[in-house]
Amino acid sequence: MSVTICFDFGNTRLKAAIFKNKALLEMRVLENDHLETMQALLHEIKPDKTILSSVIHHDKAIETLLAAHSKFHLLGPASFINFTTPVGKPETIGADRLALVAAAVDLYPNQHNLIISLGTCITYNFVNIAHEFLGGSISPGMQMRFRAMHEQTALLPLIEASNEFPLVGYDTKTNLLSGVILGMAAEIDGIIAAYADKYGNFNVLLTGGDISYFVPHIKKRIFADQNLIYKGLYAICEKNN
Repeated sequence: MSVTICFDFGNTRLKAAIFKNKALLEMRVLENDHLETMQALLHEIKPDKTILSSVIHHDKAIETLLAAHSKFHLLGPASFINFTTPVGKPETIGADRLALVAAAVDLYPNQHNLIISLGTCITYNFVNIAHEFLGGSISPGMQMRFRAMHEQTALLPLIEASNEFPLVGYDTKTNLLSGVILGMAAEIDGIIAAYADKYGNFNVLLTGGDISYFVPHIKKRIFADQNLIYKGLYAICEKNN
């Protein structure tokens, strides 16, 4: 039975998804990207294959370590993927977006797909039925909006996200929660409607660490999957190994 570790080094957290064959068995949040941390995980899991998706400036020695202990692939513009990228500069597409689109094509190959990822930023990623990733858009994520209002004003506090708020906020905290979360939900609904006007029927896949705050507020039927990026990484790892 083949064991694969899919590493996702994001702006906020470093994660590892452990697969046996195609089944996702376990998710881990790594404390750091130190070589000792990586070595301990490799020693424990003993993977046959590994893949790294990184949007940060990680220590390049990690790549050497993973290659020494497994069939390793670094996700990037040279990766073999299950879709084409007929955009102006395909080499600028983030590794995380490549993985998300790969997952959508692998899971729903016979449909248009709009993948919306709610993390540090919101990314909208559209891949058509011909498996062409046409691009999308990027806007500030939830925490970025909370921080911006706190840092760019004298009196607004930095608050924690919560689903406990009304439409009409009754104090500063609930005003901020309503404004950010319902404002983002309205933005997402509006973007989905604009794509519907242009492309007709398509899947909407919602993913990312903040999806629990938005699933109740999205009007269109969606497929919510917090682990979508790891399923895409697994599919790319298989294709490149």
